[in-house]
Amino acid sequence: MKGLRPILSALAGFAAALVAYSVVFVRGDMGGVMGYLRARGALRRLTESGADAGAVAAAQDALRALGAQVGDPALAARLIPLALLVGLAVGYAVWRVFGRKQTQQGRPDVQERMVYRLAWRKGGVFTLNDLAESSPLDEAQARAVTTRMLEVGRLTRNGEAFSIRPGSRA
Repeated sequence: MKGLRPILSALAGFAAALVAYSVVFVRGDMGGVMGYLRARGALRRLTESGADAGAVAAAQDALRALGAQVGDPALAARLIPLALLVGLAVGYAVWRVFGRKQTQQGRPDVQERMVYRLAWRKGGVFTLNDLAESSPLDEAQARAVTTRMLEVGRLTRNGEAFSIRPGSRA
């Protein structure tokens, strides 16, 4: 999970920067983009239908003119820092959200449920090593949840092994 945090943050940041650049490039005119795409499709259909060279050249010129009208590369080049700033802000926001999730203390009921599931898979008897290896809990969390469950009476200890006390359920 810790390896995914930088990858996801970078991916979200790059995607946001690309979207911001695209919006700036077309000056927010999505209708113009759709018109350009329709004209490009019409040109493709015209060439596939076998129209004469003059009609295809005229359609290509009209498409170039429409493209120049819709897009503004000079404005987009000047505002690249803005697009990068937007991408950086989104990447940082994703970084913070995932960091908060990783640093939050685990809920005791969820941790106990993990212990019960492991115990059921192991036939009711498990060790701390089994719990640390077979669940998302680290060694300190495994020790804390088993101590808490021993105090409440949900587990019994038999040397190094723990077992579920009969009648206790999650």
